[in-house]
Amino acid sequence: MGRGIGFVLLLIVLAVGGFLYSRQIQSVSPTGTAPTVMVDVIGVRNDLTAMAQAERRYWATNSRFASLEELRANGDIHIPTRPFYTYSVAASENAFRIVATYSGSDPKAPKRFSVDETMKVTSD
Repeated sequence: MGRGIGFVLLLIVLAVGGFLYSRQIQSVSPTGTAPTVMVDVIGVRNDLTAMAQAERRYWATNSRFASLEELRANGDIHIPTRPFYTYSVAASENAFRIVATYSGSDPKAPKRFSVDETMKVTSD
């Protein structure tokens, strides 16, 4: 009898653990996108942060922000190519905004990410 109760309790604990695990997985990917898209999203966020840091370094030495072409030409940054994302910069002397736009086929993937001089990455 004691083994039977122990086995039932084990099954209950496993069921509760499985339920909690499935809830945590949903919170990692709340939009329901494919895992490869989520990996790209993390990469794009890192790219945007690196580009924003390069902009700030450029501004510290030149007192203005630069375009992606200027950053690339000066060797300040290497801009990786992502299969479904394109990067663009709107820069002036006092501000910049770097935008990554998604052009893939996943309808649940975030379509745009951006970062500005505050270093805050946002998604649209």
